[in-house]
Amino acid sequence: MRAYVRTYVCTYDIHTCMHTYIHTYIHACMHACMHSYMHAYIHTYIHTYIHTYIHTYIHTYIHTYIHTYIHTYIHTYIHTYIHTYIHTYIHTYIHTYIHTYIHTYIHTYIHTYIHTYIHTYIHTYIHTYIHKQHTYIHTIHTNIHTYIHTYIIHTYIHTYIHTYIPTSSTYIHTTYIPTYIQHTYIHHTYYILQTCIHTSHKHFSAHGDI
Repeated sequence: MRAYVRTYVCTYDIHTCMHTYIHTYIHACMHACMHSYMHAYIHTYIHTYIHTYIHTYIHTYIHTYIHTYIHTYIHTYIHTYIHTYIHTYIHTYIHTYIHTYIHTYIHTYIHTYIHTYIHTYIHTYIHTYIHKQHTYIHTIHTNIHTYIHTYIIHTYIHTYIHTYIPTSSTYIHTTYIPTYIQHTYIHHTYYILQTCIHTSHKHFSAHGDI
């Protein structure tokens, strides 16, 4: 009986009931209590302390320190150092060195070398070359006029006119008119007309029309 009780108690009560209690009640309590703790305390901590810290301290730090730093130090640096650098060094450099360089060297170069070159070389070249070409053109023009008037008009055309026209006139009066027009054209035309008249007369006589 004692062995049965020990076996039952150890087996059923301890291993079964206690384990069931532990796994059911304690786990349920843990999940309920811990979750409530997490949602209540930790979330409250996050939303209250951390958010308050972020919004208060960090934002205050950003708006106060960083903005003050930006507006004070950087703006002062920009307005003082960089602007002074630009207005003093670069502007002085531009107005002194470059402007002096431009006005002195380049302008002197342009006005002296290039203008001298233009006025001396190019003008001399233009006046010499153009005058030579002008003389050459006048010479060619004179030669053309001389050639046209002398050779073409006076020699060729006058010779042609004085030779061809008398020859043609002689040919027309002595050969063409007597031979072709009088003999060939008039005689043949007269013969053809006479033949036509005789043929027509015979034709109409045969038919009793005359």
